[in-house]
Amino acid sequence: MPLIIPNQLPAAEALQNENIFTMDRARAMTQDIRPLKIVIVNLMPTKIATETQLARVLANSPLQVEMTLVQMDSHESTHISQEHMDAFYKTLDEIKHEYFDGMILTGAPVEQMPYEQVDYWKELCEIFEFCKTHVYSNMFICWGAQAALYYYYGIDKHLLDEKVFGVFEHRVTRAHNPLMRGFDSIFYAPHSRHTQIRREEVLEHPELRILAESPEVGPHVISTENGRQIFVLGHQEYDKDTLAGEYFRDIKKGMDIQVPANYFRDDDPKKEVLFRWRAHANLLFSNWLNYYVYQATPFDLHEIR
Repeated sequence: MPLIIPNQLPAAEALQNENIFTMDRARAMTQDIRPLKIVIVNLMPTKIATETQLARVLANSPLQVEMTLVQMDSHESTHISQEHMDAFYKTLDEIKHEYFDGMILTGAPVEQMPYEQVDYWKELCEIFEFCKTHVYSNMFICWGAQAALYYYYGIDKHLLDEKVFGVFEHRVTRAHNPLMRGFDSIFYAPHSRHTQIRREEVLEHPELRILAESPEVGPHVISTENGRQIFVLGHQEYDKDTLAGEYFRDIKKGMDIQVPANYFRDDDPKKEVLFRWRAHANLLFSNWLNYYVYQATPFDLHEIR
């Protein structure tokens, strides 16, 4: 089934070139089935790249999905044109009376700052409250996951001595959880962050479940039992060349940055990228849409509790 996005969104052309089926809202409204309403709060500076990455994994499903993009009204995006933001993004004020089947809140390059010092923290807290009553299932990614764990459970992030940067092996710890259905017992996921969430602090909260983790980088996927809150500490949605882009960008700036681990063949930046997380990325988002959004959300979204 198709993803519903505006034809003019740059992601639409990228997905069409990859033979991924999308349709615009006018055509979707002629369908008998109600599309799943997914709101994406995009905090990344690379707006178009992130839109495309998330659109790609949401489109790889037999379900019809309508995507709404949201920005922070209290923060000015400097890496994207205002025309793009005005054309495709809404603010919390504009959607606060709407209801959604699911929400994805992305990471942001502010992880080394205390949460309260982030210029849009107050507005983000309003979004966290909005989620309780207007969204059925929420997926928080990377810094977004850390911020949500801090807001809802008081679990703070901890600064690492060295940046976690690369592609790491993860072990499924709850194979029978719907989110992990179809996963191999060992799978790969990219990470790019300076902070971590400690396993022992997550385990202090019996309402939280660690579904997948790595001995090298700690918890990766955490969920509540009912799937209303899902926290992904890595970047399962990343494209093949995303980490390479970060690495070569920082090298060009003269920064002292390590080669992303287990990413280039033989850890040599002159060699090919080993792209080995795409299948599990598609599976993660498909499982979320199917088991925790499509099958669980009330048909009348006003009945969300």
